[in-house]
Amino acid sequence: MAKKAKNKYSADQFGTTETVEKKTFYFGNKNFKLMLIGLGLILLGFLLMMGADANTTPEGKFDPNYWNEEIFSFRRIRLAPFLVIAGFVVQVVAILKRNKD
Repeated sequence: MAKKAKNKYSADQFGTTETVEKKTFYFGNKNFKLMLIGLGLILLGFLLMMGADANTTPEGKFDPNYWNEEIFSFRRIRLAPFLVIAGFVVQVVAILKRNKD
């Protein structure tokens, strides 16, 4: 009678066959921290853009004959928009960053 061949690749050789449950949520703690940093940069940029109107006197009154040069400051024209754009870039990075868990 022929001898029965033993399967050399059976699961019995490798111990238990437990299934490991993975987290199904895509974002981890680092993603949320980056999202909060991005949101903070966006809010800071918009706060830096705020200020007196072009026709507002230093006393805070509207005067159509007064021109406020402060609307063309470095803070409003360069720094604040840069912070807003940087905040949106950080948001995109936070969304696309893969969680290693």
